[in-house]
Amino acid sequence: MTDIRLYDASDFEGVRALWEEAFPNDPPWNRAELAIPEKLKVQPELFLVAETGGNVIGTAMAGYDGHRGWLYTIAVAPVHQRAGVGSRLLVAAEEKLASLGCGKINLQIRAGNEAVTQFYARHGYLVEERVSMGKRTRTV
Repeated sequence: MTDIRLYDASDFEGVRALWEEAFPNDPPWNRAELAIPEKLKVQPELFLVAETGGNVIGTAMAGYDGHRGWLYTIAVAPVHQRAGVGSRLLVAAEEKLASLGCGKINLQIRAGNEAVTQFYARHGYLVEERVSMGKRTRTV
């Protein structure tokens, strides 16, 4: 049985390993060593873990600024993909955001990641005509 629950400090190594497997080409600022401590400072209740038998098999990280909600990452170990874990994490994150009053959720997907685009489309997310821009304010 897979449980969806809040992240706990004891999950760190499992999350780190999962993210390295799920996002092997992520930039250094997205690594667990940096991202998790920063997330725990702001809305730690929006950092979820899926576990089976004491092993971390998935995560969802979200945020809400009072205007829009954001899904930052949903990761599921490849061996557990297509078993509903990602969908359960997504629904749990959506429910937590809704409980805060969030009426719209945004997310970004790297260009060319069609499998992830299709996953979110199956859950009612639409491609919106936007230009995504960013600026790094610190380096790693």
